[in-house]
Amino acid sequence: MSVSTQAWFAVGQVGVLILLLAAVHLPFGAYMARVFTSPRHLRVESVAYRAVRVDPDAEQTWRGYLMSLLGFSAASVLFLYALGRLQAHLPLNLGFSGLDPAGAWNTAVSFVTNTNWQWYSGEQAAGHLFQMAGLAVQNFVSAAVGLAVAIALVRGFSRSLTDGRVGNFWSDLVRAVVRIVLPIAFVAAVLLLAAGVIQNFLPHEAITTVTGGSQDVLGGPVASQEAIKQLGTNGGGFFNANSAHPFENPTPWTNLLAIFLTLVIPFSLPRTFGLMVGDRRQGWAILGAMAALFVAAVGLLTWSELAGPGAAPHAAGGAMEGKETRFGLAGSALFAATTTLTSTGAVNATHDSLTAPGGGIAMFDMMLGEIAPGGVGSGLYGMLIVAIMTVFLSGLMVGRTPEYLGKKIGQKEITLVALYVLTMPLLVLVGTGVSVVTGAGLAGPLNTGPHGLSEVLYAFTSAANNNGSAFGGLTAGTPYYNTLLGLAMLVGRFVPIALVLALAGRLASQPTVPASSGTLPTHKPLFVGLVGAVAVVVVGLTFVPALSLGPLVESLS
Repeated sequence: MSVSTQAWFAVGQVGVLILLLAAVHLPFGAYMARVFTSPRHLRVESVAYRAVRVDPDAEQTWRGYLMSLLGFSAASVLFLYALGRLQAHLPLNLGFSGLDPAGAWNTAVSFVTNTNWQWYSGEQAAGHLFQMAGLAVQNFVSAAVGLAVAIALVRGFSRSLTDGRVGNFWSDLVRAVVRIVLPIAFVAAVLLLAAGVIQNFLPHEAITTVTGGSQDVLGGPVASQEAIKQLGTNGGGFFNANSAHPFENPTPWTNLLAIFLTLVIPFSLPRTFGLMVGDRRQGWAILGAMAALFVAAVGLLTWSELAGPGAAPHAAGGAMEGKETRFGLAGSALFAATTTLTSTGAVNATHDSLTAPGGGIAMFDMMLGEIAPGGVGSGLYGMLIVAIMTVFLSGLMVGRTPEYLGKKIGQKEITLVALYVLTMPLLVLVGTGVSVVTGAGLAGPLNTGPHGLSEVLYAFTSAANNNGSAFGGLTAGTPYYNTLLGLAMLVGRFVPIALVLALAGRLASQPTVPASSGTLPTHKPLFVGLVGAVAVVVVGLTFVPALSLGPLVESLS
């Protein structure tokens, strides 16, 4: 397939994807707004509330909301850690032993934080029960936690003088699972099953290949896990090859469905935001900023793979090393951009085999904070943080106290925003710096020089942003990387969440200030452009020195 043909194929894929997302944006976004504003509880939800002995109608302050969230997440980490360590004694373990302490810690933190970083090969380390009762369950609830935090922040904007009350964590969590992710995941699993994704409980079986050889093949409940893996922006694959494995992603159509599932909640949430704050134009503005960054990133990464430095478009195979012929360069580039712009981390190609600029763009996508459109919930609250920062900077330019949606952005509010913005870069740069000067850290990269640095930088960028994808050249299944990356995931998830909830509480306790002639309009194209520019400039100022030593040097060489 020529470069021009692949380019048109890429345009066609993006066009179909945009049409699908546009078709569901209004109804799905409105549906999610109703889910989180309805006073009615479903019967199955009431059973869940009684089981954990909580009152779903009791409003919580941001501190109470945070304590409930942290308690739930801590219990989840402990449960998943125990499940991994005791796997050898559980049914359906396929003969696998328990995970070592550092590996069990990393896996437990990884799936609870919605990172789904995998240091292990799924078909060689995780039994069916561990996959279903441990990993798949966390795929649902970790996505729901992110969604709950986003809704709490939206309530902070929509409420006034509430003594910092932002909702009820348990109600938001249960509704997100029961009414949103579970039913959609069920339908998606049926579609994937019909398209050829497997769903069974078979152990390893020896089969005869077309050449007469023998190969062990593992079955499993893949379609059900694949659906929530993509929908919840999780990314952890049932198999080591992840979405490049034909049992997980057999055709270009399932590839496009996987991308759609990844984007459908994050790109619909701006509609939910606009409806809940009572101004649909604000939702369109946030959506516009997300979409502009998304299209630009997809275009740049696709160009990098088709015709950029290292693509060798006229050579045999072009830049197909490490990529599936079922999807081609265009399908691999779109998937890579989608997975790094969200907090998904699923891969249908080896990111270590991306061209040097392609790998750099994938890293830059994550360094944006995964806001275009980001993960389930985390993308929306990340973009709202950028919007607040944009309003603050604009207010400084004109000498006016900044306001966003009727809420004044003062010293305490912008301090929380600044701490949010600084948390992820601190984890990435410190973790990378320590790893490239210690023996245990230097033992991980497969390559030396700029590409070796890129492998380490990518790993900490992925962990701190709760993404989960990796440059395959890094040997990360060591006690050093399992422990340090686990800490990066933990801090990278819960410190920003704490700051967002604190901000939500402060906004909810404020009165709503009427807009005046000096108020910056936050629903017009100018503001959309400012938000995108602020996001890119902040990342550039923070990470360009590190990127210059890695993918940029490699591109020039």
